[in-house]
Amino acid sequence: MRDGSARRLLSELHSNFSFCLSEMGAWLAFKSCEENDFFSSDDACVRDFCLGASKIFSARLPSGPHWSIGGDIQANVDAGYLSSKVNCLLESLLEYRDRKDLRCIIFVERIITAIVLRSLLNELLLERSGWRTEVTTGRISMVKQNKVVEEFRKGLVNIIVATSILEEGLDVQSCNLVISFDPPTTVCSFIQSRGRARMQNSDFLLMVRKGDDATLTRMQNYMDSGEIMRQESLRHASIPCSPHDELYDEPCYKVESTGAVVTLSSSVSLLNFYCSRLPSDGYFKPNPTCVIDEETGTCTLQLPKSSPLQGIISVQGNRKILKQLASLEACKELHHVGALTDNLVPDIVEEETMNKELECQIHTVEESKYFPPELVSHCSNDSEAVYYCYLVEMQHASYNDFQLHGIILAVRTRLKCDDEILAFDMDVDSSGLLQVQLNYSKVVTLTAEEIRLCQRFQVSVFRILRDRDPSKLQDVLAAVQSPIGSAVSDYLLLPSVGTPPEINWKCVNSLLFLSQVLGDKHMDWCSTQGRKRNVNTITGMVCSCMLENSLVFTPHNGHIYCITGFLDNLDCYSLWGMRTGESITYTEYYKKRHGINICFEEEPLLRGKHISKEAKDSSVELPPELCSLIMSPLSISTLNTYSYVPSIMHRIESLIMASKLKRMHLDNCTLNVLIPTAKILEAMTTKKCLEKFHLESLETLGDSFLKYAASIQLFKTYENDHQGLLTVKRKQIISNAALCRLGCARKIPGFIRNEPFNLKAWIIPGDNSQVHSFDEEFLTSSDKMYSRVKQKIKSKRVADVVEALIGAYLSSGGEVAAVSFMKWLGVDINFVDAPMSRHFPMNAEKLVNVRYLESLLHYKFNDPSLLIEALTHESCMLPVIPRCYQRLEFLGDAVLDYVVTTHLYFKYSGLTPGLITDLRSASVNNECYALSAAKAGLHNHIHLSQDLQRHIFSTVEDFNKLDLVSTFGWEAETTFPKVLADVIESLAGAIFVDSGFNEVTTFQSIRPLLEPLITPLTLKLHPARELSELCDQKRYVKKNVVFRENGIVYITVEVEANGVIHKDTHSGQNEKMANKVASKKVLKSLKEYPYNA
Repeated sequence: MRDGSARRLLSELHSNFSFCLSEMGAWLAFKSCEENDFFSSDDACVRDFCLGASKIFSARLPSGPHWSIGGDIQANVDAGYLSSKVNCLLESLLEYRDRKDLRCIIFVERIITAIVLRSLLNELLLERSGWRTEVTTGRISMVKQNKVVEEFRKGLVNIIVATSILEEGLDVQSCNLVISFDPPTTVCSFIQSRGRARMQNSDFLLMVRKGDDATLTRMQNYMDSGEIMRQESLRHASIPCSPHDELYDEPCYKVESTGAVVTLSSSVSLLNFYCSRLPSDGYFKPNPTCVIDEETGTCTLQLPKSSPLQGIISVQGNRKILKQLASLEACKELHHVGALTDNLVPDIVEEETMNKELECQIHTVEESKYFPPELVSHCSNDSEAVYYCYLVEMQHASYNDFQLHGIILAVRTRLKCDDEILAFDMDVDSSGLLQVQLNYSKVVTLTAEEIRLCQRFQVSVFRILRDRDPSKLQDVLAAVQSPIGSAVSDYLLLPSVGTPPEINWKCVNSLLFLSQVLGDKHMDWCSTQGRKRNVNTITGMVCSCMLENSLVFTPHNGHIYCITGFLDNLDCYSLWGMRTGESITYTEYYKKRHGINICFEEEPLLRGKHISKEAKDSSVELPPELCSLIMSPLSISTLNTYSYVPSIMHRIESLIMASKLKRMHLDNCTLNVLIPTAKILEAMTTKKCLEKFHLESLETLGDSFLKYAASIQLFKTYENDHQGLLTVKRKQIISNAALCRLGCARKIPGFIRNEPFNLKAWIIPGDNSQVHSFDEEFLTSSDKMYSRVKQKIKSKRVADVVEALIGAYLSSGGEVAAVSFMKWLGVDINFVDAPMSRHFPMNAEKLVNVRYLESLLHYKFNDPSLLIEALTHESCMLPVIPRCYQRLEFLGDAVLDYVVTTHLYFKYSGLTPGLITDLRSASVNNECYALSAAKAGLHNHIHLSQDLQRHIFSTVEDFNKLDLVSTFGWEAETTFPKVLADVIESLAGAIFVDSGFNEVTTFQSIRPLLEPLITPLTLKLHPARELSELCDQKRYVKKNVVFRENGIVYITVEVEANGVIHKDTHSGQNEKMANKVASKKVLKSLKEYPYNA
């Protein structure tokens, strides 16, 4: 860097740092040193200046784990870490914390202000309110600006801090708050910034420093000027327009239905605008080609190949307006074929507007969380009732010697479930796999007293297992007697005994030991049997056999134990070995540890197992006099069995709901295929549930099929639409917003499982101590579910579940089942063959080597013109070729995505869900396709412009010099022109169409070009993703700096790991490739560094 440039740059940095310190506080001044593009500069002078300033500001700020800028904001303002102006902004924003879907634009004057405010707001508001902040300034590329605005529209970004670049042109209907952090400098700026708040009842805040009367007066004048302009506009609106025939004296074309008019003078600009919305790339910008023959006074006009008008338009007339005449005729013809709408705008413009409106509608849905009606009842407990009994049998796959008893599930309504629901496996913590079977047993009639007894029993057992606190048990049991006034969770879970299974009433009666009468009768019976032995407990004198297989509470330590029997050879005089190696008597231990004097030292100790301990063989020795009897008899195996019941019931509830969702579709169609309920449950279950199964693999499969089906439908239906228009129309079908809307219409959000099972939140059936009433919700006029709570789900999650359900039907019932489900949803897809007209007479052999290409593709074309079309880039101007490859590329992209995804899904069906998604991402991407095209030499056969041809040949030549051993996945560091990837997709599309839309034939032909396909053994994550995951896992600090110079992108990836900086800078035409290569090198450096191993 030259001395003059360095001085100017240092002066600018000094000015920025000083401004931030005086206007926004020391913390933001510190951030201004870190967040500017020069902190990682290669120029040592600039980098050292930023680093030195950073250290000065950092020394003034508090340090330590307990201090943060958001801890005590007022104290930080008083200390000068934040300015009062910044504090005012924060307080203003927090007043909107309860507003759903906030969309706020904060206008600032300086770029550095926008950058540091973004850092502050993300640090303070992201956790408190979930609001994400981004920045747009003149130094940010147009692509990134558009990405930020698009995320703002979708609700992924809530706040944009912007300079005046967004004052004009940004139209976000949902923007509901605009804040001028720095007052506008002109009335135009004032009106433009205020106009960004488009939503009804939106707010516009102006921040003016207290005591600044001049600025305040200026703002008032701006407001008055705005009102004058509004009144003037209203006055002009009431003045009738002049008739069209008076307005236009020149030739024009008018659409009668709308009144839209294009005149001779506006025709050229309209035609150019239409062409600008046709697909393009860096090598071709679509424009009309106009040739004027001066001698004959004739003008011929031809539109790009992607336009539906492929004929030559020829006009004659006044030579001065020949181009306008031809353009007007072209506009007229474009309207006739539908390429210009009745409003005389390109069709793609209106389609994009519809998409934007759809995306703005839904971001988060709040829907009922459903509960199976079979497990809910309005009935009271004051009369006998009929129950349908199911035997729940369970067996540990890992511990065959771990005894578990059967449980009887008794419900008032017979379960409407498929046979497959009656058997399933589930993971239970660290105990391994639990195999569960649910078999229908019989019908029983229970009296009101028996029902209450059963409810008291199950409430007691589940409360003890869940709360570990018997002190409130009496209050809870008293609530069981309360009358039921509304729908509640109502079913019985009872211990079984014998074959065929019967209710184990002896165990259910275990609570009745509290009755003195029962206790006396029991002791009298033991006396007649010669087994009477009284034992002293906190509860009182009890028979020794009541302590065996009982549940006791020890107040001295607050624990609950299962008593498995007496230790006849141990009493309180026995020695107990402590961890220190010292041996003391049990009497001494309880005196020393708990301050308790044992009174009955000669009584045998009890063997007990702590109910919270997982080890099956761990036990303790307890003096009976320290135990308070809770339930008897209740064996340890029964209690172990009941510990799994809540999780089992959660699974049964989920399977019943999955079966219900499946029946909602099947009851409305004639489909005769078996769709496993377990697959529907998998599609309903998100990753948040922490199950071994979740929807990701099915979502990947369903997403690919939906894209495939929609692409075929659109390709066949709209034969004249170009790729861009087809893509927009496809988005209307498969976008998250569209799928969410369809899913909500079918009540799918209520079925979604979006959180892990929580024992504390599980509703114990019969427990009326807390309000757990359910509301009825009708799915159809005759079909209902129950709901207790509302759940908020992001629209993308609903869309993911819809795609996963499509994948579930596809994986089990094939394409017919998937299409049937999609039609039920409202996705109108029809695979019926429709005749397609192709009138492209040409001699294919003169244009390409057909035989060679057919041998390369292992496919013989019925219509070789498809092969020509697939190999023609839009930059090729040969008039003999009427179409470029874009439409075939659109179709082939979807076909390849689908066939590769299904291949991976069914071949590696046992893989974890995330791995299937990773395999697909690594297999279906432009880098793999371009590499395959280069290896096959397809670049030698493409029709394109000379400039593009030179670039492709140069890139392929450079790549061949690298001589890479592995040439698939993310290994290549060469940025191939996208044309090469497009050709693989267009060839797939050509074969697909020519073969009668046969995806099997297409995959067989294209697969050899893609070999070797990626497998789980050869899979490598994208370097940028792998680096990010490593930094998250190891808590390394990662920073990316991107800057552009002369059209070249420079990206620096820097990671601080264990005090060592690992850094690499890479440049290229493509930011993604630069980021990939830089990340790859930093990743390698991290792995090779000895202290990071």
